[in-house]
Amino acid sequence: MLEAAVFPPSLCPASSDQPGMKVLLASPRGFCAGVHMAIDSLDLALQALGPPIYVYHEIVHNKYVVTQFRDKGVKFVDQLEEVPSGATLLFSAHGVSPEIRQLARDRDLRAIDATCPLVTKVHLEAVKYAKLGYTIFLIGHEGHDEVVGTMGEAPEAIVLVESPEVVDALEVANESKVAYLTQTTLSVDDANRIIDRLRRRFPQITSPPKDDICYATQNRQEAVSLLCDEADLVLVLGSQNSSNSQRLAELAIEKGVPAHLIDGAADIQPDWFEGVGTVLVTAGASAPEVVVEECLDLLRDQHSATIEVRTTREESVSFPLPKELRKAVAAKT
Repeated sequence: MLEAAVFPPSLCPASSDQPGMKVLLASPRGFCAGVHMAIDSLDLALQALGPPIYVYHEIVHNKYVVTQFRDKGVKFVDQLEEVPSGATLLFSAHGVSPEIRQLARDRDLRAIDATCPLVTKVHLEAVKYAKLGYTIFLIGHEGHDEVVGTMGEAPEAIVLVESPEVVDALEVANESKVAYLTQTTLSVDDANRIIDRLRRRFPQITSPPKDDICYATQNRQEAVSLLCDEADLVLVLGSQNSSNSQRLAELAIEKGVPAHLIDGAADIQPDWFEGVGTVLVTAGASAPEVVVEECLDLLRDQHSATIEVRTTREESVSFPLPKELRKAVAAKT
């Protein structure tokens, strides 16, 4: 990870002599480029093709986003048998396995691939190492949509590794041909602990030239790591099934600062703020800014909070829309 510097704070309008708590608002926070692309894709698909649009699994792991789209006529499914033949199906940001892609073709579905390019990168790495005869250790969480999709690229070659403790028991046919990949939304520290153990166990292990953990995941973790020492409490906006959001709360707790992972302002409990002078607020990569603003409004109204934006790194990454959607929009116009 690149070395970061905390830029001078910028203050939101507030009376400096007003009693109340201080809120440190982390930046960057919230949507990453992959989430922006996936959500924009679904919005445009609704506009160009009309509802219903089917999505395989949740478009992103966020309760607010999923509810908003469901209200617009989007149907989220866990089995492609639930999608009528010939319907429009969007693959979520987390990616899918080749088996799912083939099943979509077999059912004559109009597929739009909104997989995050950084997840696609991991899929391609898995295919490459499998073709070269490597055993691939995939560092990640069992059952996570991204992990399921990646393992589907080469199920016979991939072994899931969830903790350092399991590494010493790993057995492979050829210890000179092993590689590791990682889920893109992991805790950097947790992943590094497993990677270090793998390197001790398999000195010849290889890996991609660039980290698999996505830039946004690293940047949001970095901000919490740099800023939480100044806070008495950390609030992380994100859903319970969001891996990267969970990691943000866990990181703060590991550093000795109480933290809560919440979907929005309605989850905030008054007793969390007893004796609290400074609160750090951030959001996972799948949490929309609207839920952050609702929480800030509550803290202003109930705790006379002043908001101080703290920027630890600038982001300018963007990803193009899926080619299938670009064609559909062009045909519509």
